[in-house]
Order: sequence, then C-alpha cells, then structure tokens
Amino acid sequence: MNLIVPDWPAPARVNSLMTTRAGGVSQIPWRSFNLGGHVGDDPAHVEANRARLRQQLPAEPGWLRQVHSARVVELGREPNPEADAALTREPGQVCAVLTADCLPVLFCDRAGHVVAAAHAGWRGLAGSVLEATVAAMQVAPGDILAWMGAAIGPQAFEVGEDVREAFVARHPEAAAAFLPHPAAAAGKWLADIYQLARIRLNHIGVHAVYGGGRCTFNESDSFFSYRRDGVTGRMASLIWLA
Repeated sequence: MNLIVPDWPAPARVNSLMTTRAGGVSQIPWRSFNLGGHVGDDPAHVEANRARLRQQLPAEPGWLRQVHSARVVELGREPNPEADAALTREPGQVCAVLTADCLPVLFCDRAGHVVAAAHAGWRGLAGSVLEATVAAMQVAPGDILAWMGAAIGPQAFEVGEDVREAFVARHPEAAAAFLPHPAAAAGKWLADIYQLARIRLNHIGVHAVYGGGRCTFNESDSFFSYRRDGVTGRMASLIWLA
C-alpha cells in the first residue's frame, strides 16, 4: 500500500498517516485500497484492506459513522459513534476519518498529550467541526498543530452561492477563497477548502497549520474522488499516540 506520512513538526510520540487508493484488493470502481464499508464495495475486500492497514497500527482504528456534523467524540466512551471528529489522550488508540474529496484534518498538541482527527466537508467546515475539535482537546489553541490531508483542490471544487454565503457571513475574509467559475453559469464558484480551513483555524488561535495542496479530484491515480466518480472508495487519515 502507498501511504502519505504528514510533513509537520509533531512531537516524537505522535504518529500519523493518510492512505491513498493504491495497494488493496478492491475491484473497479473501488480499486483498490478502499477502506469504506458503506460505499457498496464487497465487504470481504474492505475487511482485507483494513487488515492490511491494521498491520501499520497499534490497534483497530476508532471508525466513526460520519454524517457531516460538528460532533466530536472521545474514543472509548461509546461504541460505533455517530460523529465527524474523534480525539484521544490514551496511547495506542487510533483516531481515524474517511474521505474522498472532503478535507481530513489531524491535530496534536505540542506536548504530545492529545491527538484528534476531523472530517470536514463544506457542511462540517461551515458548521464549525474544526472549532469543536480544538475546543474538545482542552489545550490552548496556540499549542495545537494541525495537518490538512488531501482534499478536492481549488481548481475542481465547484460550489453554489449558498456555500459561499455560509462562509462569508461568518468571516468576510473568506470571500478570497472563492473565485467565479470561468465555465459555469453565474452564481457558481470555485472554492479553496484549504484556505477556508486555515481562516477558521486562525480565527480561534490555531496558526501552526500544515499540509494542503493536493487534489483528490485531479490526482486520480492516487486518490478516490466522489465528485469525479460518484461510486468510489474512501481513504483514511489516522493519528495516535505511542
């Protein structure tokens, strides 16, 4: 399997990675390292892929039932939680989120005492899932590091006026993250989800933000993309304490 190891100055006891679509057993259209059990893939293939991933981890990830919410859970507090972010202070527990265009964000504190993972599609981002995750970590925002995994890039993320208004109403400077779509009707915009995430994190005092720059839509050999393919797999972004 091909893995992305985040390039960020996390403490030595913080481990993190993001999977790509390569190196698994799933067949077209989920080819090949699909980790999502809810997208129509053969369950046996998903389990085989998760077993391969498990070899890189200290424990089975704390998989979430993601619903584009701002709910954050602490791993171990409830089984099979419906949430879009998870955190832990316990060594060996693995926070994980699944994505295929939405933005995965990993968090840790500079002391290496707490880690978290958040799933931020535009609804979750506008609904403050990142702010809720930082608050749940109970660490001064200036002591938090964030890493943004691969998401749909600003050349491909087409949105409507309602999405733009949802962000600009909260933070007027978010207008800079939207450009008029050059090939679509009026009212269609190209959005930079990375810039939108940075704006929201900066507003709450998280300034050590890393990653970004990849595009799940355009990098078809490396990433699944729901907007590009419709029926497709999911990548995982994971973080844990040694």
